[in-house]
Amino acid sequence: MKKLIVTIAAVASLAVSGFALSVEIPAVGKTKCGTCHALDKKTVGPSLKDIAAKFKGDKDAVSKMTASVVKGGSFGWKIAAMPPRGLNATDAEIKTMVEFIAGLAK
Repeated sequence: MKKLIVTIAAVASLAVSGFALSVEIPAVGKTKCGTCHALDKKTVGPSLKDIAAKFKGDKDAVSKMTASVVKGGSFGWKIAAMPPRGLNATDAEIKTMVEFIAGLAK
């Protein structure tokens, strides 16, 4: 019985971690943001997960991130400044990515 419980726990753990690893960056994020940002590691800019963590619990996270992307800058990170709108992202592209990033904090 003990082995069965351990096996079930291990399988459940793998299922959950497999789901977490299967997060897919939207296509626009790969083309517009992927040059400088990765999902879970710092490259030129902070990881998308680090950005999400910075805004976790902030009810205005989406509007703040949107304003930051549109304006450009380093946003308090010790990195090179991001140009306004990244790689000329449209409002719809920015909205898609900001909502995706905010969702990573959940």
